[in-house]
Amino acid sequence: MIVTVTANPSIDRTVEVAALVRGSLHRATAVHVQPGGKGINVARALVCNGVKARAVVPAGGAEGEQLISLLSDYSIDVVRVPTLGTVRMNVSVIEPDATVTKLNEPGARLTEPETTALADAIINASHNASYVVLAGSLPPGVRDDFYAGLITRLTDEDTQVVVDTSGPALRAALAAGPTLIKPNHHELEEAVDRPLATIGEVIEAARELCSLGAKAVLASLGQDGAVLVDATETWHAEAPVVTARSSVGAGDAMLAGFLAAGGKGRQALVSAVAWGAAAVSLPGSTMPRPDDLRPHLVEVHPRIKAGRELRGDN
Repeated sequence: MIVTVTANPSIDRTVEVAALVRGSLHRATAVHVQPGGKGINVARALVCNGVKARAVVPAGGAEGEQLISLLSDYSIDVVRVPTLGTVRMNVSVIEPDATVTKLNEPGARLTEPETTALADAIINASHNASYVVLAGSLPPGVRDDFYAGLITRLTDEDTQVVVDTSGPALRAALAAGPTLIKPNHHELEEAVDRPLATIGEVIEAARELCSLGAKAVLASLGQDGAVLVDATETWHAEAPVVTARSSVGAGDAMLAGFLAAGGKGRQALVSAVAWGAAAVSLPGSTMPRPDDLRPHLVEVHPRIKAGRELRGDN
């Protein structure tokens, strides 16, 4: 069982348009409404591939009811923490070349009792979990060290904790020693406070975060695949995407693929990149299923080209 935590869940509406022009009327060519938030996406990807997942989510208001209803379409064990504030709505506008424009609401402000209830629910839901994934932004009202505190409580019980967040929450979490962190290119740049233009610079930044407390770093790099750095080894892998539909949730699918394959080493990286590439080829934040995966197309470079320039973010 893998437990995911989405402290700031959402309902994700993805709108496909022929072209996005500021100030103009647009007629959508397709619309997708799905339960959203990094942890929820990870759980969705896992259950789509036969891996048991439990999702802990704070949810209130009419949108919260809709979120739980949408999650009922998946075989996810959902632990709902009631809140007074309503679940946020996020909108992604996608153009034919897979360019994504996002409009994300901040989310409901959690009170101190609600925050405590959420933390307690996470601990209670995590008994005997193989991994606990703390994912996404923190909602208003929650301290930056919320994930850090959870890492300390969970690791005291010998639970492996994965963190996929950014900014102050990531910096605080690093000091608590997570098993793995999964930044994307932009989040990694933000964490080390400098631009990263090459594979070598990404690897150097990942090693810097390992020195700050992370036991391993899985950095998703969009068109350039992913880099995995741990205490002993470094890998770079990538896979072709014939037709890119949407990058929304692709990094979450990548993390799910990594954990589903054991959460460490070369083979887990191959799985991660295969799941991420498959997600990019699907509409909205649709998670890949077994028939979508092409692990045989993943190339793990025998020699890392440190000077290779990056082509784009995820």
